[in-house]
Amino acid sequence: MKNKIYRVALLGLTATVMQSCFVAKDYKRPELKTADLYRNEVVSTDTISLANVSWDKVFTDPLLQGYISKGLQNNLDIRIAMQNLVAAEATMKQGKAGYFPTLSAGADWTHQELSRNSQFGALLKDRSTDQYQLTGSLSWEADIWGKIRSNKRAANASYLQTTAVNQAIKTQLIASIATTYYQLLSVDAQIKVAEETLINRNKSVETILALKEAGNVTEVGVKQTEAQKYATDLIIADLKNNIIFLENTMSILLGEPSAKIERNTLESQTMQPAITLGVSASLLRNRPDVIAAEYNLITNFEMTNVAKSGFYPALRITATGGLQSIDLKEWFSANSIFANVITGLTQPIFNQRQVRTKFEIAKANQEKAYLQFEQSLLIAGKEVSDALAQYNNETYKMTVRVKQADALKKAANFSDELLTYGLANYLEVLTSKNDALNAELSLVDNKFQQYRAVIQLYKALGGGWQ
Repeated sequence: MKNKIYRVALLGLTATVMQSCFVAKDYKRPELKTADLYRNEVVSTDTISLANVSWDKVFTDPLLQGYISKGLQNNLDIRIAMQNLVAAEATMKQGKAGYFPTLSAGADWTHQELSRNSQFGALLKDRSTDQYQLTGSLSWEADIWGKIRSNKRAANASYLQTTAVNQAIKTQLIASIATTYYQLLSVDAQIKVAEETLINRNKSVETILALKEAGNVTEVGVKQTEAQKYATDLIIADLKNNIIFLENTMSILLGEPSAKIERNTLESQTMQPAITLGVSASLLRNRPDVIAAEYNLITNFEMTNVAKSGFYPALRITATGGLQSIDLKEWFSANSIFANVITGLTQPIFNQRQVRTKFEIAKANQEKAYLQFEQSLLIAGKEVSDALAQYNNETYKMTVRVKQADALKKAANFSDELLTYGLANYLEVLTSKNDALNAELSLVDNKFQQYRAVIQLYKALGGGWQ
């Protein structure tokens, strides 16, 4: 009995000593360049980022806020991502259970008829035997080299990566809903401009007909003016068709069948958040795709630890016990109890290079994950720089476009008066009116592009999911 105690103690001491020699390393974030992710022209010293502002403070239109809330609840991409999260959580729970032993139980009955000519059948009078067995088995592997710990950490990092991906989908959804909503408002405004222009062009046709009667213009001028009116009608038709497409897109984003979308006007919008970038290093904690990329790196780092542990011996303890009897009446008696315990170290020696191959693949995957993490940061910096450049450009263009539209509108009005008095030809009038319409439509589009740039900047900085 003492010998057994000594053996168990020796195994326990050996396991404790070996436990202190973990092969697995702890993850440390690699040193990445985060100071100059934005272009030199947009270097920021802001301590607060636009990403830290909640989406309902950026998008203040009540109808838009309602659509974003509905989309976050009903959008199918969001719901699919939630199921991915459920699956990842189940995997994480399994990883946590790696420290526990596996336990199984079984019951069986064996009936055997021996042949008269067999070795034992010739000796036994009763060649028919029955055996009843109730067993329980327990198996446990000591985490000597940190393999189980690394598996647990990998499962946890994988879960957090899935969470970050879910947050990235939310950020993208908020940006898509806001962009589609403002695009609807801009097309509404363009339709309003085009319809007002169509009314004026109907009047122009009446005016040109009167001038023809007076002999001031020819039939060519009349037809050109009518064609200009028809062109405006076609613009309106295309814009109204775009409304249908955009409403269908918005309905999909909301997880609903295609339907009309209630909305306000572009003129009523006041989206003017403070454009603050924060330091570029803040992308590490604000951008969900960057966060997901780092968790992917952590997962692969821990899987490299797991693969490395394959080079070292594994300590396993297996215990089996239960009740075994050839007599059903004696099955549950004390004499039917049996038990055995097996303890051993298993060291791979030659297994067709499987262990080394797994380790080399794990190392390659870890390096790939590191490069993807680095790339995600560079892309994030590029997207912030792009969005800010776009916002600044559209803001500048707005100031110029207002002046252009005003000048062309006055030119169109002057050309009408000059044509009436015979001081201008109809081609000058047509050109000035076309230019005026295009400028007004472009002015509306500039306003939308400015809003869109704010949305893209908010998304690029990692706003929306927090």
